Amino acid sequence: MTTSISVICYKYKTLSNGENPLMVRISQNGKRKLVSLGISVNHKFWNFEKQKPKPNCPNKEQIEILITNKLNEFNNQIIEFKSENKDFTAKTLIEKVSKPVKRMNVNDLFLQEIAQLKKEERIRYAECHDYVYKSLLKFNKHLDIYFSDIDVQWLKKYEAWLRSQGNSENTIGFKFRTLRAMYNIAIKEGYVKAEFYPFKEYKVSKLHEDTPKRAIVKDNVKKIVSTSANNAYKELAIDLFTFSYFTGGINFTDMARIKHDNIIDGRLAYKRKKTKKLIQLPLQPKAMGIINKYKSPSNPYIFPILSTFHKTEQQKINRIHKVIGKVNKHLKALGVELDLDKKLTTYVARHSFSTTLKRSGVSTSLICEALGHSSEKITQIYLDSFENDQIDEAMSNLL
Repeated sequence: MTTSISVICYKYKTLSNGENPLMVRISQNGKRKLVSLGISVNHKFWNFEKQKPKPNCPNKEQIEILITNKLNEFNNQIIEFKSENKDFTAKTLIEKVSKPVKRMNVNDLFLQEIAQLKKEERIRYAECHDYVYKSLLKFNKHLDIYFSDIDVQWLKKYEAWLRSQGNSENTIGFKFRTLRAMYNIAIKEGYVKAEFYPFKEYKVSKLHEDTPKRAIVKDNVKKIVSTSANNAYKELAIDLFTFSYFTGGINFTDMARIKHDNIIDGRLAYKRKKTKKLIQLPLQPKAMGIINKYKSPSNPYIFPILSTFHKTEQQKINRIHKVIGKVNKHLKALGVELDLDKKLTTYVARHSFSTTLKRSGVSTSLICEALGHSSEKITQIYLDSFENDQIDEAMSNLL
């Protein structure tokens, strides 16, 4: 397939100013297509034999520069198509050249994404993006740069700076994963060409540090579950830990948001706030007992964390943040009281759930040992992809 590009003076059309338009002519497989160059000249100043302006043509040098630049655009795009082994037509070639990469700098795209996340009430994600945005701003002094400016060397400098600021390995990894996600958005929206993508060479996966195992053995779970509380908050902390352990390691945010409507035919069915994945679990007697304990006709939520007072997403987030701090404070004290070798938090229940099932011989593919560690997607999939009786049987091993 041969393609030739040239600029001609289209003498068959005369504009209102008496001049003829200059056109880019694309010849491919015996077919021709014309697209306007955006300027015109009087035909008496055009050399039709050589298809270029005559020496006496007004603005001759500027016209020649414009012609050269436009021919280069088309020829460079042809080279790009060929380097990627992509077939193209005259029409697709014109479309590609006529619709260049849109310009949006890093600063504006970050602010746009943060605003969109807030609009979707994904407040925690918005806060995370804002956290990374401020880090980048502090490092680079300004973000009036384009994504094509972020190359491998720039990323290495940012990594070195983060280390100099005392950031942990996992914190650095989080910031780079967020930046990589923003770069992918920029590519998708046409703000930067994929060929500039620096993360093929710069591997974010290296920025990971294994954290200490948070799971506790089944005997210690029994100690927690059977502990008597001497105050209401300690009792709530124990009940929330127990409920999480018996309901697939449900995290605190989702636990706070579940309502009585989520209890269907003796099962808990809810969508995770973080991933929107639907999870359905059998309710063990211990979990059902806790539900009945906190049941209140005046509150649609199962636990006394949220109520009808909390209407906006920000109100809910603030309340959950406040309560989880108090709950974890009591769990930490309980861990010391029981002489446990782990710092006790609600998240320990999540890890203990998966580890206990694994040690009981339950298939790793069913429970996914990481359970939110290496891949949040796997955490959700393991409950979605198996039949209810498989899940029911597996969870019978919890105590």
